[in-house]
Amino acid sequence: MEHSEQERYPLGKFETPEKVTDADLDEHIRILKEFPARLKSLVENWSDVQLDTPYRQGGWTVRQLVNHLADSHMNSFIRFKLALTEENPVIKPYDEAKWAELQDSFTIEIKPALQILKGLHKRWVYELKSLTNKEFESTFFHPEQNRSIPLRESLAFYSWHCNHHLAHIENLKKEKNW
Repeated sequence: MEHSEQERYPLGKFETPEKVTDADLDEHIRILKEFPARLKSLVENWSDVQLDTPYRQGGWTVRQLVNHLADSHMNSFIRFKLALTEENPVIKPYDEAKWAELQDSFTIEIKPALQILKGLHKRWVYELKSLTNKEFESTFFHPEQNRSIPLRESLAFYSWHCNHHLAHIENLKKEKNW
């Protein structure tokens, strides 16, 4: 992987697993459970200058990234709930890059996003722990990908998503000696 790809995908691109086992589910749920505290611990004491530093050249600022995480994970939680209550619902895609340019992503303090993530992940993990294997086979249809996505796969993606963006911030912190 070339340097710019390494900066963009420090853990590599998400690869859809052929199978997500029960043990994998447990690990993904653990990652989602621990994510808000890990993120908060990493960035809660950062200055505005640090938060307004792009995590990579041409990338979002850390502030935008934290707000993106709240936006993205809220959307995912809604998709999970739709899949659990409807038969293969068509989800609404959104333009995450445009969302990251809105004022609530670009300039607001990060505390509200961290609070959202804490509460959201608590609810999400609680729901995930209650699901049966059959419920984990529930799907939603993603029109941009033109396919149905099982909740097992979506959970694997969001577990990766947590670690992917933590790695962005950790790499920036290391690079800047913060």
